[in-house]
Parts: sequence; C-alpha cells; structure tokens
Amino acid sequence: MTTSIYSGPVFEMARQQFENVADILDIDQFERPRIFMPKRALAVSCPIHRDDGSLTVFQGYRVQHHLTLGPTKGGTRFAPTLDVGEVAALAIWMSWKCALAGLPYGGAKGGVAVDPRALSPRELEALSRRYMQEMIPFVGPHVDVMAPDMGTNETVMAWFMDTYSMYQGRTVAEVVTGKPVATGGTAGRREATGRGVFYLIGLVAERIELPLDGARAIVQGYGNVGAVAAQALAAAGVRIVGVSDHSVAYYDPKGLDIAALDLHVQRTGALIGAADQARFDGRDLLVQPCDILVPAATERVIDAENAGLLQCRILAEGANGPTTPEADAILKLRPEIHVIPDILCNSGGVVVSYFEWVQGLQQFFWDEAEVNAKLNRTLARSFEAVCRRAESRRLSNREAALSIGVERVMQAKRSRGLFP
Repeated sequence: MTTSIYSGPVFEMARQQFENVADILDIDQFERPRIFMPKRALAVSCPIHRDDGSLTVFQGYRVQHHLTLGPTKGGTRFAPTLDVGEVAALAIWMSWKCALAGLPYGGAKGGVAVDPRALSPRELEALSRRYMQEMIPFVGPHVDVMAPDMGTNETVMAWFMDTYSMYQGRTVAEVVTGKPVATGGTAGRREATGRGVFYLIGLVAERIELPLDGARAIVQGYGNVGAVAAQALAAAGVRIVGVSDHSVAYYDPKGLDIAALDLHVQRTGALIGAADQARFDGRDLLVQPCDILVPAATERVIDAENAGLLQCRILAEGANGPTTPEADAILKLRPEIHVIPDILCNSGGVVVSYFEWVQGLQQFFWDEAEVNAKLNRTLARSFEAVCRRAESRRLSNREAALSIGVERVMQAKRSRGLFP
C-alpha cells in the first residue's frame, strides 16, 4: 500500500495495525486501500497578528477518513510537532473507535502545529477562529463535527462554534462538541473520557478478580483524561503511586496526595512544583510496580524496549496509540497483563460527544446522571463484544477491538457499493 502525502511513525503504526487486522479478516488486497486510506485531507495556512504587532503563519490540517456511516467526527489538536501523517493516523483510529461503539460516524482529526502555551489568550483565540474560518467549507453538523483534543478545550470549541455560526447567520451549536454547557454543551462531556477509562478498568478488575480498594495505579499524562481517571480511581480506594505530565513525573510507593496535586494543577496549570521530594524519571515511571497502568499522554510510549518490563496487571490506554506494534507482539506473550486497547478505553469522549450532537440537533437535553448511565451502557456493550471476539477467535484484545471496527466499516462500504 503506497501513500503520497502521509508519512511518519504514527501513520506507519496505524497502517501496520490495519494490515494485521485485514489479514485476520481476510480482506482482499484490492479492497484494502479503499477501507484504509483517508477520503480527504486539507492543509491550511493560519496567519494571525501577534501581541507585539508581528504576523505569524501557522500550519493547520484536517483529515476526514470516511463518510460512509455518517458525518466524520474527531478532535482538534494544537501541538508543536503536529503533521499530516499524525493527523491521518488519529482520524483512522477514530473511525475504528466510532464503529466499535456503534456510532454513526466516520473518523476525522485536525489541528494546528503550534505550542498553545506559547500564545497569549488573545493570540489563542485569534488562531482558533482563523483555523475554523479556513475549515468552514469542509465542516458542518452533517459533514464533519469537531471536538477538543490535546491543546484545546471547551473555550476553543466555543470560539469554533461562534465563528461557524457568524458565517451561517444563526447559532449552529451542533457543529462542534465539547462546548461549555452554557453554549449548548452536554453535562459530563469534559469528564467523559476519563470516566470511561475508570469504568472499563472496573469491568476488567472484576473480570480478573482484582479488588480496586488497595490496588496501585500509575497515570502517565495528568491532563484532562489522566486527571479525571486518577481522581475516580483514588475515590474507589486505589493508591495512585505515580503521575506525570509534560513538566515532571512523580513516584511514591506509599501513594501520592491526588487532592493536593489537583489543587496545584488548578493554580499553576502543571504538576511541576507540587511534590518535588517524589520527582522521578518520566521514562522509568511506566515500568514501576503497579496493578493499573494508564498511559494517557501521547503516542508510542510503550515500545519494544519497555513492553517486557511492565509490571502491571491492567494496561488501560487513555491515550491514542500509546503502544507500538512491536510492543503489542511482546504483550501477546504476557497474558498476565490485560490490555484495554485505546479505541475502546478512551472512547468515552466520542460517545458523549455523540450524545451532545444528538441533543444539539434535537434541542432536548439530558441531565448528567442520564448521560453517565448511557455512557456506561455503551462502554459495557463494546467491552463484552471485544471480550467475546478475543476469546472465540483467540485474538488479543487490540486485534479483537480493531477487527470489529474495521469489519463494520468494511461491511458498510460493501453494502453501499462504489459510486459512480
């Protein structure tokens, strides 16, 4: 399978995963490019005036993987190293994630190559609005629905929605999800991914007879997903022995004070300075003894070098693509580690984004308890489907999850045929 504009280790990782699953599903070689390759990719220049009077042009992207099942859906990432290959891989993974959850979406992803921490609030708003302005011909409630991702948040989504709405001449709240509740967002959306990680950990813990009360957990990536998951685990009696973010890592076998860490992050925006006596090497954090390991940061952090050194019983992938194919091969030989693959583990966000989209289209909203109940039912259904397929076909959990997602997209494409 050849590509022209897509490259890089993250895209290659997505391609390897697909080829492996395509072999499992016995998909014809001639059919594979249609299922795997993105439908379209957009690259845009986003010029903004800086606070010092200068002008800077940032590179933005959006990749829409397929529109076979409905509009595309996916986050918008602001990160300094972002490129179109990474964005395409994330869009592809989102397709399998939505199909696994039974959502009527194809996958999409977008973003801007920028460090948002280097922008002032005014510059961040200017860049956000300019990016959405460039996207307007290619997005919409029934075409492509954006959501937050790394480096963006509820406020950025509100700016996106307002910019799109100004061009339409009316409020179009359903063009993005992950908005503040005051602007048409849904209760529980911000916490949904982290809550989903926690809920699935609970299902696995029950399955392997691991009591959560007294268990030990390490959370890599103390952003929105990791922090919410850590808080929920701590509330269930789990001892959080390690955490990290972009600024620092902490490890203490006796346990860390999560409430104190949260207060520090709320005040300063980062973990650094919260517990300096427990500072630790971030790379080594992943291989410390624990019962639950939650990589919730970036891609490819578990690789061939450290997969054999993991000392956890549950590997809950809060991030997208944290485990390389080479590491997967090692983990298949370690049945004592129960992997909750990313397209299942972190799907809570897109599930509740779907709820927000539906509520926006209908102008009828649910309370947070109802949202959480619907989320748990959806995750439990996907979890049982993955477990059944893994056991019946003797697949790894990742192979089972990906094969369900790929198979559903493949079946939809086959039933619709090829136009013209």
